[in-house]
Amino acid sequence: MTPTSQFQNAHLLPEEDLLNVILADLKRTVREYTTATTESACPSVRQMFTQLTDSTLQLQGQLFQLLSSQNMYTAPSKAIRTEVDKKLQEAQQTQQQLQQFTQQRTAQMSSGSQAPQANMQQNAGNHTYS
Repeated sequence: MTPTSQFQNAHLLPEEDLLNVILADLKRTVREYTTATTESACPSVRQMFTQLTDSTLQLQGQLFQLLSSQNMYTAPSKAIRTEVDKKLQEAQQTQQQLQQFTQQRTAQMSSGSQAPQANMQQNAGNHTYS
């Protein structure tokens, strides 16, 4: 080993810490790509960010498996199945409600109705928050 490489190695993070930093960065990158995907109006840009998200998720998964197999990553405690099922059901209900809402608004807009705006303005003062 040359003196230069010894000097460089002496100032690097331990391998486990470095890999965990990379793992955290991949997670952050996935969040950023997902945000970019959802905010893209251009179909080709949206597709590009979707592909970047997928490939980054694959890389993150591979790194997680490596760290896990080397006992370098402590996974969070296991979730209770009933809680996971409950959250999944809530998310599916919310998704269904949003789809119905979107379909209704799209139909109203395509028919040229101004009623949704009037109803929204009228109902704006009727909400209470706790």
